[in-house]
Amino acid sequence: MSELPSSEPIKSVQLDGSVVLKIIKHCRESYPSDVTGQLLGLDAEGVLEVTSCFPFPTDTDENASAQYQRDMLRCLRAVNVDNNTVGWYRSAHLGNFVDPNLIDTQFNYQKSLGAHSVVIVHDVSKSAAQGNLSLRAFRLTDAFMKQYESSKFTTESLAKAKLSFMNIFEELPIELHNSHLVTLMLHNIEMPKLDAARIRSSATFNSAQAELEQAKSLNPNFDVLDLELDPFMQKNLEYLLDCSDVQQQELNNYQYWQRSVAREQVKIQTWLTKRRQENAVRAEKGQAPLPEDEVNTLFKLPTEPSRLDSMILTAQMHNFTKQLNQFAGPSLARLYSIQELQK
Repeated sequence: MSELPSSEPIKSVQLDGSVVLKIIKHCRESYPSDVTGQLLGLDAEGVLEVTSCFPFPTDTDENASAQYQRDMLRCLRAVNVDNNTVGWYRSAHLGNFVDPNLIDTQFNYQKSLGAHSVVIVHDVSKSAAQGNLSLRAFRLTDAFMKQYESSKFTTESLAKAKLSFMNIFEELPIELHNSHLVTLMLHNIEMPKLDAARIRSSATFNSAQAELEQAKSLNPNFDVLDLELDPFMQKNLEYLLDCSDVQQQELNNYQYWQRSVAREQVKIQTWLTKRRQENAVRAEKGQAPLPEDEVNTLFKLPTEPSRLDSMILTAQMHNFTKQLNQFAGPSLARLYSIQELQK
């Protein structure tokens, strides 16, 4: 990966229209399998401009994938295309993307490229269910980067660093950018021309206007007014319940560790009390006291399990609940509207 020059912090991400189309095409062709790819571009004045991208191969080993990336960057450099790596993208299903693999990969990117590296997440199923393109840009916060590098995710270290599931990622706003020629073409597609020879009477004109409305390439999609709730809501609830089950297992492991620590501490206190009593007896007899620091070799407290998995699960559950709230609110409004219209 070629390093980016240091500049002011990135405040937003600007995607070229061609990059968005490539990401959508790659993710939809491989759905429901998750796919990844590389983002290329540059940063200027706090804006990360993504001008090109290419997909990563699937079902290949690590060495072959690295060689493929080097070959692609060399080919892009040969045709004078931006070849600075600025991050990567991946697909998702119903917002299910917060996992250790994503965090580890993004950590490696930010470790190599600095804070000027993002991951773009395209949710194919959410885009289809809600009728809006779902593209989100994330990067790891500086506090989480330091903690992840130290590999210390105990309760004490997380409290000291003020880390929680809320500040694992920092989401950046995304702006879409098209050239002037592409913008002009989109306006021409949106407003097709009428055949003047067919417009002879008002009736013909009215029918032609109706045909024009139906022929618009960018005609509004009324599927978003569908009252069906089951597919999206059911899947989100299933994923949420799965996360809850895994989170309960993590909580059971943590509670088992707490009970183990409590048992060991009782043993330590019992041993110290006995040793102090022995030393009191030896002091009365004028003998030297026995050392109490032997307790550190005789008893060892169990190591606290990492809280990282619990943080990731909590962040993913938070993402699911936000999606349910965003989808259920407008859906309930539509249902109440239909109920009033039927009275």
